[in-house]
Amino acid sequence: MAITAAMVKELRERTGAGMMDCKKALAETNGDMKAAIDYLREKGIAKAEKKAGRIAAEGAVTAYLSADAKAGAIVEINCETDFAAGNEQFRALSAKIAKHIAETNPVDLDALNASTLDGKEVAALITEATATIGEKISLRRFARYEGAGRVATYIHMGGKIGVLVELSGGDEQLGKDIAMQIAAAAPIAVDRSGVTADDIEHEKEVLRKQALEEGKPEKIVEKMVEGRINKFYEEVCLLEQKFVKDPEQKVSAVLGSVGVKRFTRFQLGEGIEKKQEDFAAEVAAQMQ
Repeated sequence: MAITAAMVKELRERTGAGMMDCKKALAETNGDMKAAIDYLREKGIAKAEKKAGRIAAEGAVTAYLSADAKAGAIVEINCETDFAAGNEQFRALSAKIAKHIAETNPVDLDALNASTLDGKEVAALITEATATIGEKISLRRFARYEGAGRVATYIHMGGKIGVLVELSGGDEQLGKDIAMQIAAAAPIAVDRSGVTADDIEHEKEVLRKQALEEGKPEKIVEKMVEGRINKFYEEVCLLEQKFVKDPEQKVSAVLGSVGVKRFTRFQLGEGIEKKQEDFAAEVAAQMQ
């Protein structure tokens, strides 16, 4: 029986297995979808299907930097528990994928999942890791920079926060210092031009309400807001922040003539709603 792309797609959706694994399973079972699912389960490849609904909010942000510091990448790969995040296989896979991103420059997550690493699709490697580690593993997001200046990375607390930054120049220490600054102070933009109008308006609205709560007359509230918004810029703009290693200096002074072109800061699990476990309820449900 001829194996069609539609059949492979359906099997992938039903099992979470990689494209090549699905194609092989269908070939081995002569196109029988049910038998192909059993085949993948028997091989341990479709075990991930049972874990697809779980929430993976732990894991690690992992970085890779080329030897010449011209290219680098960070990637967030999630799992369900800290225990799994410390698993040697999980750590090795994360490091391998970070290097793969830096070297191959995939355009997006779909391209990364479909790319080949060690003779298999990255998506298949993730599925296999889910099966062998025993928890849902998910490839969430990544960033990659390459430039003529210097790229720097920083990983904090074993992967809880990861930073990737591109500078116009500078040495290794400067790159590390700026990456650490971003990790610690969490700026949202390099300078004022990078702060969105929505962010500014939101902050002004908060400041207006604060001023009114303080009992300030409405006629002077706007002037107070304009004055206080400068403090907001000092907190969220990298170049205006106080340097964490020497608060007497601003980051712009530390950089000197070196420019910051862009940066990405990932905080592990941010934006993922973590499941709140109720152990007593779980035991009661199992007893019933």
